[in-house]
Amino acid sequence: MKQDNTRDFTAALAFISDKLKGFTPKVAMILGSGLGFLGDQVEDPAAVPYGDIPGMPVSTAPGHAGRFVFGKLRGVDVAVMQGRIHGYEGYTPQEQVFGLRLMILLGAKTLIVTNASGGVREDFEPGQIVALTDHIKLSPDSPLTGPNDPALGVRFPDMSRVYTPRLRALAEERAAALGIPLAQGVYMFFAGPQYETPAEIRAARTLGADLVGMSTVYEVIAAAHAGLDVLGLSLVCNKAAGMVSGHTLSEQEVLDSAEAARPKFSALVLECLENL
Repeated sequence: MKQDNTRDFTAALAFISDKLKGFTPKVAMILGSGLGFLGDQVEDPAAVPYGDIPGMPVSTAPGHAGRFVFGKLRGVDVAVMQGRIHGYEGYTPQEQVFGLRLMILLGAKTLIVTNASGGVREDFEPGQIVALTDHIKLSPDSPLTGPNDPALGVRFPDMSRVYTPRLRALAEERAAALGIPLAQGVYMFFAGPQYETPAEIRAARTLGADLVGMSTVYEVIAAAHAGLDVLGLSLVCNKAAGMVSGHTLSEQEVLDSAEAARPKFSALVLECLENL
């Protein structure tokens, strides 16, 4: 399948702009597995299913509503993706970031990206929220592969500080004020959809990963390409493979952990949003 960094957004932008009547989002939000409940809190929402948008891939993963929600959260104009597009659904890296690039072209300057993850660090228990400091991607694919579109970003973007330190400090401050334990960690991308093997988790730990998951990294690369500030928040939903003797990983465990963490996760994200 051809991978091209110069996709045509004209029809999609025209379709969404017609729905929004001049609304310009300041913050883009991508909500991971089981975390889409934040999109339900948007005030005066305009919801647009992915399937209605020309050229937009459709989310098929469980726990992903598969729609944009535009409106206000804590007084901030937001564009929210309730559910993301994954490579394991059969989509290229460019297709995976199509929705994010739409939000950027609509005017978003900041990205809050969330995910459900497996904990690699021994002290990470299900329910732990982690502010991302960096990521590891060993896959050769990239959403920037192919000719570069200068309207989206520079040809060779710097990746030294893709998770904005200022926003991470804000998250730490707001978490402390709310009494919510917040850790920091490095997220390692695996393509999925199968969970990682115990040997892969040992390798991830050796390489410096604290968390593992099947999303986020391509989106953050595209955000850095466009010069956005990025806050990454991960919810540990299980201990990674091989860390608990005899334990079998499951999709339901991820969704149950996300639901249990709903109050504190929502509170932290909304506090960060209000104080950007």
